[in-house]
Amino acid sequence: MYRTAVVFMGTALALSVHAWDALPATPPIPADNPMTPEKIELGKQLFFDPRFSSTGTVSCNTCHNLMLGGDDNRPVSMGVHGLTGPRNAPTVWNSAFHASQFWDGRAASLEEQAKGPVVAAVEMGMADLDKAIGRVRAIPGYRAAFARVFGGEQPVTVDNAAKAVAAFERTLITADSPYDRWAKGDAGAMTPQQIRGLSRFDQLGCTGCHQPPTFAGPHKPRGHFAVFPFHDGPYVEQFQLRQDKGRQAVTGREADHHKYKIPTLRNVALTAPYFHNGRVETLDQAVRVMAAVQLNERLPDADVADIVAFLQALSGEFPALTLPRLPPMVGAALPTE
Repeated sequence: MYRTAVVFMGTALALSVHAWDALPATPPIPADNPMTPEKIELGKQLFFDPRFSSTGTVSCNTCHNLMLGGDDNRPVSMGVHGLTGPRNAPTVWNSAFHASQFWDGRAASLEEQAKGPVVAAVEMGMADLDKAIGRVRAIPGYRAAFARVFGGEQPVTVDNAAKAVAAFERTLITADSPYDRWAKGDAGAMTPQQIRGLSRFDQLGCTGCHQPPTFAGPHKPRGHFAVFPFHDGPYVEQFQLRQDKGRQAVTGREADHHKYKIPTLRNVALTAPYFHNGRVETLDQAVRVMAAVQLNERLPDADVADIVAFLQALSGEFPALTLPRLPPMVGAALPTE
């Protein structure tokens, strides 16, 4: 729906001509990985199973906790042996709408992304994907589940495991936020303060990057990337915002120095701390930092409070989840490295 102005308490607030659409109930689904209930359930088991880490202690859910906001509320996540990486874990909720994955966009799909953490030394720490899938293949319950879902002579493969995890992740959608209800025509779904915050968010130009309905970057084949921080100032040094090369570490291109994929703002009130290095602890501080280093604006307290209120309106309804029963090892202990 398009809105150019909203009116409350007799005051008109201008909004740019954006399609203020609600989040779709389902994300794009690739033709080569159709969704089935059995595949989704298998993907859920794999997502929650820590046995595919080198120590048997870290699962996908460890860093992308679905009992929370799809992250772990840590500046950087802790993997095997207590090791930590350089970047904050992005939320997995609504990640199915993104054109690329990871802060630097190095994975083009959920399927590709699912393979990365398994062999990352500071995450799940497996020596290689063959060893990881060997652990899956050694569990009779998984062999039976893969056969039911994928068929074929050897269904337990790395690619099939990634497809199952991706299928499960495409169910992790949090629609029906106050914003979504407002976008569908319920004028009272957002408070007056939240509407003021949306108007100010839009007027400042935040929607140039954080576009509805995902409030992430404009959809492009490999995602949309922006320089961060764009402007100098005290926040840059205070929060060490330029210590990471960003996307340049993947592409090697100077033009990608300090560029990052624009993250979604959905459920952002639940995913502190903020930014790629997780050094900003509160949402109001994150708003001030973004205004300063991206827009060269110093916002008054009232504007910050209004924008924070609007961002809280992007917290959606979480689907009910039941924890999966994991297939047991039979007559054998888990090997560790």
